[in-house]
Amino acid sequence: MKKIIILIVVFLVISCNNQNQSKPMDTSRNEKLVKQYFEYFNKHDWKKMSEMYIETADFKDPSLGPGIVKQSRQEIEKKYAELNQIFPDLHDKVVQIYPSGEKHIIVEFISTGTAPDNSKFELPICTIFTFENGLIIKDFTYFDNFEEGEE
Repeated sequence: MKKIIILIVVFLVISCNNQNQSKPMDTSRNEKLVKQYFEYFNKHDWKKMSEMYIETADFKDPSLGPGIVKQSRQEIEKKYAELNQIFPDLHDKVVQIYPSGEKHIIVEFISTGTAPDNSKFELPICTIFTFENGLIIKDFTYFDNFEEGEE
C-alpha cells in the first residue's frame, strides 16, 4: 500500500509539472515572431512588418524623441518606408535573441545601409519587444544616437 501511495504522489507531481510548461511555448512562439519580423524588415515589406504590431503601439526610440511615443501601424509603415528611401539597401543582421519571460524578447542586431552620397552606416541596436496575443505592444529600441562631429 505504501508503494502505491508513493507512486500516486510521484505521478501527481509529474502531472503538475507538465501542466506548467506552457511558458516556453509562448517564448518560442515570440522568438518565431521576432524572426518573421526581421524577415519582413530585410525584404522591406513595411506593411507586413507594421501588421505585427497592435493598432497603436508604444515606442521608445531615439529617432522619435525622448520618452514613450505611440505609433499607429500606418505611422510605422511610413517611418520605415521613408528610412528606406534614404537607405535603399537597409538591412538588419540579428546577432542574438534573448527571451525574457513570457512576453519579452530582447534582440541585439546590427543595422546597415548606404545613403545616396555613398556614405555607409553600421549601427549596433538593441530592441526589447513586448508581445501580447501574438502582436507587438511595445518596441523599446536603444542605440547610440551620437553623430560624429557633435560634442
